[in-house]
Amino acid sequence: MSERRLTTHLAKPAAAGIAIVVLLLVPLYFDASWTIIGVFSMGAAIAAIGLTILSGSAGQLSLAHAAFMAVGAYAYAFFAGVRGDEHYAGLGLPPLAAAVLAVVVAGIAGLAFSPVAARLRGFYLGVSTIGLVFIAQWVMKDAARLTGGVNGRSVEPLTVGGFELSGSNPTHQLTVLGVPFGGTERLWYVSLLLLLAAIVAAARILHARPGRALKLVRDNESAAAAMGISVQRAKATAFILSSAFAGVGGVLFALASNFIGSGNFDLLVSMSYLAMVVIGGLGSVGGAVAGAVFVMALPLLLNKFSDSIPFLAAPGSNGYTAGVVAQIVYGVVVVAVIIGRPEGVASFFRTSRRAPAAGRLPTPSPARQTL
Repeated sequence: MSERRLTTHLAKPAAAGIAIVVLLLVPLYFDASWTIIGVFSMGAAIAAIGLTILSGSAGQLSLAHAAFMAVGAYAYAFFAGVRGDEHYAGLGLPPLAAAVLAVVVAGIAGLAFSPVAARLRGFYLGVSTIGLVFIAQWVMKDAARLTGGVNGRSVEPLTVGGFELSGSNPTHQLTVLGVPFGGTERLWYVSLLLLLAAIVAAARILHARPGRALKLVRDNESAAAAMGISVQRAKATAFILSSAFAGVGGVLFALASNFIGSGNFDLLVSMSYLAMVVIGGLGSVGGAVAGAVFVMALPLLLNKFSDSIPFLAAPGSNGYTAGVVAQIVYGVVVVAVIIGRPEGVASFFRTSRRAPAAGRLPTPSPARQTL
C-alpha cells in the first residue's frame, strides 16, 4: 500500500474519532438550546439514513417518510402512555420497551406497504406513497383517544431502570464536571448512541450482500431476477428498513418535543426528508447525515438568532419567518445541487478517489438516474 493510500485509509477513522469526541463534549460546553438542536438533527439524520437506503440504494421513490415517522412517534406515545388516562389511550409499558416496540410497529407498517411497492416504481410509486401521508393525517386527526386529535398528545419521558433519560424536569438529578445534566443533555447522548448505531448498521447493510442486491434491483430488475435475487423480497426489505429507521427518528422527535401533533408529520415534512437525501447524495449514509443536519438545524438556528437578523419576522406573522427563510434556502440548495452536483455533497469526498481518466467522461451514477 502506497504512502498516499495509507494516509487516506487512516484519515477517515481518525476524523470519525475526533468528531465523536467533539460530540461527546458538546453538552459540557453548550447550553440546552444548542443541545436540543442537536437532538432534533440527530433524530432527523437517523430517519434520513432510512430514506437514502430506500431511494438511493433501492431506487424506490417514497414521499411517505413522515407517515412512518408518525407511526413510530404515536406508537411510542401509546405504548408508554399512562393506562387509564382520561384524555389519551395508553398501555403503561416501560418506556424503553415502548420505544423498541414502536420501531417494530413502524417496520411492520413498511412491510404492510411493501406489496404495493413491489408492483410500482418511479413516479407511480411516489404518487402512491403520498396517499399514505393523507391516510396518516386522517388517522392522526380522527383517532382522538390514540393521537389526541387535532390538539396532539403529550409524550412520556424515556426511562431505563427508573432513571429518566429525557423530559423537561427529570426527577433524578445528575451533575457531570459541575454541569447539571437535565433531560436535554441526557437525550443528547441517547441520540448520539442511536445515530452511531444507525450509521454502522446502514453501512454494513449497504456494503454486504443485501445492499448489493438492492443496488442491482435498482439498476436492472431483470438482471437481478436472472441472478436469483427475489425482486419483491428486496423491495420489501428496503421498505422495512426504511420505515424502521424512520420509526427511530419519530421516537426521538417525540422524546425531544415532549408533545406531538399531526402538523409534525405532514407532506411538507416528507418533502424535507427527500431534500435531505438529495442534498447529501442519494445512497450515501454520510451524505444523508450531512443533509439532515443542514435541513433540520437551519430553521432552528435562524429562529435562535432571529433577534439578530433584521429581515426575519416574528413567528406567526406574515413576513419572512425563520421557517420560511429556511425553506427558501434549502429549496435553492436542492436546485443548485441537482444542476451542479447531482451526486450531492458526498461526491466532494469521492472526487479524489474516483477522478476520471484524462479524455474520458465520468460514468453517470445509477443513483443519479433514479429520480
